[in-house]
Amino acid sequence: MSRELVRVDELTKHFRVRGPMLGGNKAEVRAVENVSFTIRQGEVLGLVGESGSGKTTVGRLLLRLEEATSGHVHFDGTDLTTLSPRELRAFRRRMQIIFQDPFASLNPRERIGTVLTHALTLHNIGRPDERGDQAVELLRQVGMSADKLDRFPHEFSGGQRQRIGIARALAVNPEFIVADEPVSALDVSVQAQVINLLSDLKDELNLTLLFIAHDLAVVEHISDRVIVMYLGHIMEMAPAEALYARPAHPYTRALLSAVPVPDPTRKRSRFVLQGDIPSPLNPPSGCVFRTRCPHAQPLCAEQAPPLRQIAPDHVSACHFDL
Repeated sequence: MSRELVRVDELTKHFRVRGPMLGGNKAEVRAVENVSFTIRQGEVLGLVGESGSGKTTVGRLLLRLEEATSGHVHFDGTDLTTLSPRELRAFRRRMQIIFQDPFASLNPRERIGTVLTHALTLHNIGRPDERGDQAVELLRQVGMSADKLDRFPHEFSGGQRQRIGIARALAVNPEFIVADEPVSALDVSVQAQVINLLSDLKDELNLTLLFIAHDLAVVEHISDRVIVMYLGHIMEMAPAEALYARPAHPYTRALLSAVPVPDPTRKRSRFVLQGDIPSPLNPPSGCVFRTRCPHAQPLCAEQAPPLRQIAPDHVSACHFDL
């Protein structure tokens, strides 16, 4: 079994906010609550949930792009939450991020060659006269040609821009990449190409990925394990094959029932959630999913269900066996 590369222990993030809707008073957005999991070297861990579930915040906390309210993030045995900015910089080369929006993540005034060599210069990788060749190799790795180096971001499609974003993340030879909804802004026809590219790069470079998405169908083909989040909490965590074949939590079942099936003759029951995800400013008591769960009982309002094991490496946060 591969070694544990990332370990997250009881990670919590609350944002202090103030606004006219609050009468000028301060309040806390409970974005992430006591989240714990591990990622093994060479593994792709899918992180899925609706908008507002806290999944992007988890990814940013892992890289310390956001500071945690409490909890710990260990990378290769080192607690990142205790490091000074100077000490943390040594880990920046080993951890990178692919941003969700390929249009906003690239500087529109910089040519692609400059975009790709920034990280090389910042981390003093290679000689200055070699960095142009390194940029060409990075483009080759993501399926693009060297003649693109002198172009500006506006000259590319969304899928091409995301490939450039992937190349930029690869520039410093990272071990771990957070892919923050890397295909959600792309056409469906392009999504599969980018997912296949990431899968190939993962095998070729022995990368470890946290793949964040709001669509369970997207993560099915790339993830080894999947975490399902709702309102800052983990609802279910399991190997991908087990989660898709035997989902245990009613929220996971609802998400899976919404995935289109390309077979008009196949009949299946839909589990449609009622209402919207509650505000993280005022989450429900007990189980945060209870206000939309058809199986909710009085116990669900009184006690938050712990993650309990229902099969090997498969846990679910529900009081009942459904």
